[in-house]
Amino acid sequence: MSRFVVIFSFAFLMILPFNNWAKSPDWSAYLKVLQHVKPGAKHGIPLEFVNYMQLKESGLLETAYHQISNFPITDLEGREEKLAFYINVYNILAMKMVLDHWPVKTIKDIGSIFQPVWGKTAGIISGKKVSLDDIENNILRLMGEPRIHFAIVCASVSCPDLRAEPYIAEHLNSQLDAQVRSFLQNEKKGLRVEEKEIHVSKIFAWFEQDFDKAGGIKTFIRHYRPELPDLEFEADIDYDWSLNSTGQ
Repeated sequence: MSRFVVIFSFAFLMILPFNNWAKSPDWSAYLKVLQHVKPGAKHGIPLEFVNYMQLKESGLLETAYHQISNFPITDLEGREEKLAFYINVYNILAMKMVLDHWPVKTIKDIGSIFQPVWGKTAGIISGKKVSLDDIENNILRLMGEPRIHFAIVCASVSCPDLRAEPYIAEHLNSQLDAQVRSFLQNEKKGLRVEEKEIHVSKIFAWFEQDFDKAGGIKTFIRHYRPELPDLEFEADIDYDWSLNSTGQ
């Protein structure tokens, strides 16, 4: 799907007179932020690049952050609305963390061995200071949806790619499925078949227990890649933590 079609479709959905939309966050600025994400490759790994310099100059990310920061989270209704909201929040805050400390070569440089970046305050949501760790581990993972690991993007090359549109409750299931399929088709960071083993991202090792609800890692992966040969899986593809941006 072209970026134009995605943007047009999302803009059209934003004006539909559904009652549920009245309580949804305003993602218009975030949609403009995502227009500064373009395909490319770094260290031989295909990915979606973020043009952080353009975002810093435009102020778009700051606008997107203020829109989510001031949104009353008590207005969120149902699991899908909460999942979509906090996935978008994570991705916005990860980019904000990079811009707040620009220039950096990797988001991990923002933290230290004593205080990793994941635990540092990334922003304020509904009046409360939050970190990326808070959003991922204390909110999203507790909701029992393993596909979040292919939607949240920690500003690194080996992370799943930023989606060209915000996540919204009405389309969340298909959006998450598409993210998983895309990641598992990327043999440089998602899944690679070799003669004796199938190598997959270290994400599957780090969050192995999150896939138990889906029948385990093998069952989860084969749901999206049923054509895979009957080989053992090894979650050992090298993780490139360099920034998901050109020139860094």
